[in-house]
Amino acid sequence: MMKKETILVATMLFSMAVSTTFVSAAEVYPKEYNTDGTITFEAGDEGITPPVDPEDPDPNVPVDPVDPPSPGTGGALSIDYGSKFKFGTQKISTADKTYYASADEMTDGSKKPTYVQVTDKRGTLSGWKLSVAQPEQFKTASGDELVGAQLKFTKGQAVSLVDPTYTPETVNSELTLTPGGNNTLAINAKSGTGVGTWVYRFGANENENKDAVQLSVPGTSVKLAQQYSTKLVWTLEDTPNN
Repeated sequence: MMKKETILVATMLFSMAVSTTFVSAAEVYPKEYNTDGTITFEAGDEGITPPVDPEDPDPNVPVDPVDPPSPGTGGALSIDYGSKFKFGTQKISTADKTYYASADEMTDGSKKPTYVQVTDKRGTLSGWKLSVAQPEQFKTASGDELVGAQLKFTKGQAVSLVDPTYTPETVNSELTLTPGGNNTLAINAKSGTGVGTWVYRFGANENENKDAVQLSVPGTSVKLAQQYSTKLVWTLEDTPNN
């Protein structure tokens, strides 16, 4: 009786060994196993985005204007920079004249087209719009107006290194301002556009910019031998015209 039991056990062990060998031979390589990588973004508010080169608007390579304006607005949706529009020193004339703003001069000696820079770091793709107004006419320090003078911006272009898919839908190439008038729309970036840093430049380079920003002054306007100045108000809103 003992002999039969021993044989039975041996037979079972052999069968198990054969079965194990068969399963091992059926394994497939290489084997794959998935793990996850994650990152979460939130609205950027690390301060003011510095001005970029309007000809090649790379946020990693900011420019340094010789005569910078006041700092930008900062925040996740911001106006970072706006050129000063300088029409130089001109001879008094009784004829109608048009004067042209000079290009932006950089500390490295280069000259760039005048421009306004907007950055959207909200991460919402909800769009924005940029407009401009001239609350008052050109005036001397004592309040004498340059009657009939009119500002006109031409060759307006919106450029960025962001995927062109996100280009704002409306970019007005020409703006004519009326002193004391309402806001004039410059750019409308509807929902789904305008993300990242955008440059609204007047001409693609210094040469195109030479006659892009114009100040027309009637010959009949009384001109004192003094400096005249005005303020432009650029307004950035988070409610585009969709």
